[in-house]
Amino acid sequence: MKIIIVGAGEVGYHIASLLAFENKDVVIIDKNADAIRQISENLDVQVITGSGSSPVVLKKAGIKEADILLAATDSDEVNLAACLFANIISPATKKLARIRSGDYDKYHHAFSQEPLNIDTIINPEIEVVKTIYRLIKIPSAVDIGEFAEGRVKFVGLHLNKNSPIAGVQLSEFSSMFGNARPLIAAIVRNNDLIIPKGNNRLQPNDIVYFISEKNRLAQTVQLFDENARAPRRVMIIGGGRIGERLALLLEKESIQTKIIESNINRCKVLSELMNKTVVLHGDASDQKLLLAENVADSDVVVSLTHNEETNILVSLLAKNLGASSTITKISKFSYFPLMATVGLQKVVSPRMSAISSFLQNIRKGKILSAVSILGEEAEIMEAVALKTSDITGRPLRKISFPKGAILVCIIRNDEIIIPIGESVINSGDRIILFARRQAIEKLEKLLTVKLEYF
Repeated sequence: MKIIIVGAGEVGYHIASLLAFENKDVVIIDKNADAIRQISENLDVQVITGSGSSPVVLKKAGIKEADILLAATDSDEVNLAACLFANIISPATKKLARIRSGDYDKYHHAFSQEPLNIDTIINPEIEVVKTIYRLIKIPSAVDIGEFAEGRVKFVGLHLNKNSPIAGVQLSEFSSMFGNARPLIAAIVRNNDLIIPKGNNRLQPNDIVYFISEKNRLAQTVQLFDENARAPRRVMIIGGGRIGERLALLLEKESIQTKIIESNINRCKVLSELMNKTVVLHGDASDQKLLLAENVADSDVVVSLTHNEETNILVSLLAKNLGASSTITKISKFSYFPLMATVGLQKVVSPRMSAISSFLQNIRKGKILSAVSILGEEAEIMEAVALKTSDITGRPLRKISFPKGAILVCIIRNDEIIIPIGESVINSGDRIILFARRQAIEKLEKLLTVKLEYF
């Protein structure tokens, strides 16, 4: 598979590094010579210095032979132009574009038609708002995704010492919970990823990833945290586009929301847009302001300013002042490993959201969706099993999945099946798989050979 990436920023760089690790044929285009030099020194990919919106440069990169074009620069206009010329030169190439400006929201459907024919438009801000919203709805969650049109939830929870299942061995789940038992997909302990087995015992401070049906999610969360409750009050720090989108969404859910914004002109704009949200002008890093606004009564404080150091500081300050939970927006990937160390478990990134969205459209086989987790160390993928697959019609114990990959659940019509060794996958079933990064290439080959393309 040949993939051309336009844009050598952090999104382009990280997608290229992941794909190169999986032995994909990758070409990166960027007019920034320093960014191109950094990629050529660190990654086994082809690089071209030039504008990805140039038809000459696209031809030089081999657009006619490319399976996929990823337009991932910081400029929406360059991304659109790259897709336009790619469509003219090579109509068969699948085109994915990152479009961030809200000015284009109403035109996404038009972009999918001639003359652009963009297959997938990814707005990182919309995607990260969805992620934040899911985390707000489950305050004890540190990570959350969904599959099967939202019917299946994938949740990572921080296990505290008072949790009812702290110290419980996984093999005991069946006798304790019966069919209501949570399906544990992964455990993170001291930054190490564990593929769970029956003899594993859950420990306080573990981050436990599990699969749950939507209608059982609240019940399942209670197994981990008896004090879990629905959020009632949310404080948003930063009234930019993400803060605005989030507040409007929370208003629809009748969640009491405050926005603290440092720019007085932006406050005036937000005040006109909002119906119920309280908009406050001030510096959220001011402890007196947070105390005056009763930050300790907030179920969640979401830090969304354009300055990530400010976001980290405000989240730490809010936690210290008694806020139940915090969510911190980070852009620099180098900060991610430090967040848990300083006590910030819930971290979101528009760039990470863009990467996850790109990846789910790149994967081979009939992949419906894919979510990167644990700082890209692993992925959860949803696929469809077709009649031609060797994984259908025989017990799972007879199927050799790559080391580091497990089948998490089977979705058959409206039934969610927790798989056991004797479970059989039928044609048309949806399957959800968890895989370490090292296992994805082998798993993808299995899906490519055994599952049909779209």
